[in-house]
Amino acid sequence: MVSLGHETVGLDNFNEYYSPQLKEINAADIQKKGVEMLRLDLAESDLANAVKDVEVIYHLAAQPGISATTPFEIYLRNNIVATHRLLESVKDSPTLKSFINIATSSVYGKHATDPETASPKPTSYYGVTKLAAEQMVLSYNRDKGLPACSLRLFSVYGERERPEKLYPKLIRSIFENKEFPLFEGSDKHIRSYTYVGDIIDGFTAVLGNLEKCNGEILNIGTGQTNTTGEGIRIVEELIGKEANIIINPKRPGDQLETRANIDKARKLLNYSPSTDLRTGLSKEVEWFKEKFYA
Repeated sequence: MVSLGHETVGLDNFNEYYSPQLKEINAADIQKKGVEMLRLDLAESDLANAVKDVEVIYHLAAQPGISATTPFEIYLRNNIVATHRLLESVKDSPTLKSFINIATSSVYGKHATDPETASPKPTSYYGVTKLAAEQMVLSYNRDKGLPACSLRLFSVYGERERPEKLYPKLIRSIFENKEFPLFEGSDKHIRSYTYVGDIIDGFTAVLGNLEKCNGEILNIGTGQTNTTGEGIRIVEELIGKEANIIINPKRPGDQLETRANIDKARKLLNYSPSTDLRTGLSKEVEWFKEKFYA
């Protein structure tokens, strides 16, 4: 957004869900681009100054991922309570043009292949609480006239990706000669792996079409699909070394298939993601080399 001439402010509480050191590296890169970073917790901090005179909010803050060890209370706090407090802080804002909620394909459940009109069937605390957060945002739109929309993202990967996700774990394990844990059967899972640059193109397209998107839910991803096994082989080829894979028991609540139906986004936004998996993974591998293995 800075490159488009917009004054941009980022918020993060820098918690320890994953390495704060990595967050600091990412924050430093973002600040070099001209983004101001504020250290605030949406579930606790006073947000008045942070949202003063704001025109557009991209609400990505959340407790992410499908985890068997993260308590429900953490998802409740960071996905629902945090969203509610942010909504309350801007509900009477005279400057707000749009509250863009960032949701997830996990709301669809085990098979995320449907259009936005399909009934959600989440199978995890993450999917359930993100769906609740999405509906809370849209309820403010319906009841209070808050300008808002929600974007359901599909299997985002690329530079600065969270370290507990598939590709960062895989890349690190190969470079560091460590075992790579893989959930049983997940190599056959089908995913709309969407490069982060194509996601940003979707974000930007929404910014240019706020009135069209008001009150809408939009899938943002790619119609291309690959199995997780195919993705693993691509990374091995890019690095030139095989992963030392160990098989762990299946993860409860995991999705078997995601295949982004982006007909609506194509129509409303002229959205057309173009990055194939090999190209995107090549960029992610190069980022890891530059930041950690130069």
